[in-house]
Amino acid sequence: MHPLLEHPLHHLFTRTAARSRRASSWDRSGGNHDFITVGPDQTATLLEHEGSGCVTHFYCALAYPEITDYRDAIVRCFWDGETTPSVEVPLGDFFALAHSRIRNLRSYFVSVNPGLGASHGLNAYFPMPFTHSARITLEHRGEAPLGGLFPALWFHIDYETYEAPLPEDTLRFHAQWRQQCPTVAVGPKPNVQLHDGVNLSGIDNYVALDATGNGQMVGLHLQINNRAGGWYGEGDDMVFIDGDVWPPSIHGTGTEEIFGGGACPSTEYAGLYHGFHLIESPDYSGLVGAYRWYVQDPIRFQKSIRWTVEHGHANNFANDYTSVAYWYQSEPHGVFPVLPERDAMRPALGPLYEEARAALRSAFAAALAELPSQDGIYRVARVAESFYLGRFEATLQRLRS
Repeated sequence: MHPLLEHPLHHLFTRTAARSRRASSWDRSGGNHDFITVGPDQTATLLEHEGSGCVTHFYCALAYPEITDYRDAIVRCFWDGETTPSVEVPLGDFFALAHSRIRNLRSYFVSVNPGLGASHGLNAYFPMPFTHSARITLEHRGEAPLGGLFPALWFHIDYETYEAPLPEDTLRFHAQWRQQCPTVAVGPKPNVQLHDGVNLSGIDNYVALDATGNGQMVGLHLQINNRAGGWYGEGDDMVFIDGDVWPPSIHGTGTEEIFGGGACPSTEYAGLYHGFHLIESPDYSGLVGAYRWYVQDPIRFQKSIRWTVEHGHANNFANDYTSVAYWYQSEPHGVFPVLPERDAMRPALGPLYEEARAALRSAFAAALAELPSQDGIYRVARVAESFYLGRFEATLQRLRS
């Protein structure tokens, strides 16, 4: 092999028979309505392609959405004519929006970029190969059209197509959403940070992924609603590979280590491969979000993988856990857990949410009355930024001023 082919960017200057394509929400009439509207209980098809290819980039944006839109809309991906999806994840969770709260993010697989305060660009760069066909859909389970005050969805799905079939050892991309609300506190010392409990089985751990087949796990997005309060993160990750009995092949030393942090992180951070990108309170109570991309160190399995984490040391904390696991594997994949009903999946919103939401909608209606001047629209959008961060008291204060 020529040394030039070992260059990390050789794919940019090597001739290929691939063809670049895009499915998007562009206005087929030639106008500027470059979005689609997805109504309540409707499912939109974002991509449908026959033949061999690979999705390379998935982008979408909403303008003035409901916070709950990010959990009510469900992304599903079907490869090669399969009848059950390989990806089934709420829209926001897929793009690492913890608890449907916005945090700007620059990471290897996912980025969340700012727009006009109320709007954000969601990007994912997971390669998603397929041999015969690809279909990506978005189901909306909300009461009103997706997008809230401006019911519109902008999207791009960039992909390549190939004349030749994929190599036989090409794995398929999968992503799965799970939730346990709440976890069950085990032992005589519930919600106590440091104690002498023992866990020598992992049976009561929170399970983020339980898959059969041959493949590798490449990512985890974990969300915790720390209802118990105090430092919750003494729980170790335990990954059981290919039918492990105790001890597991991978055993960690605490929740913060999974996501690359120092002891007990109380400040938000986001890096290339890992981060605690949502920490609602410096005393650890309330909402937490973290991610880990296993790019340099995918978790490989030949027959099965069961990725778990303790909720508190020896599982003694009763909190809400939600997760998205991302992995590649041979088909067929195992049966996914059935998604709960919509309301059971919605994130915690807090006591001031409804008041802040109503005030924001009123301000937006007043801004619309000022059209064609757009000054009011831009002003409300900037104020709305704190709303999508989940800082509802600050939103009310800004609207009142």
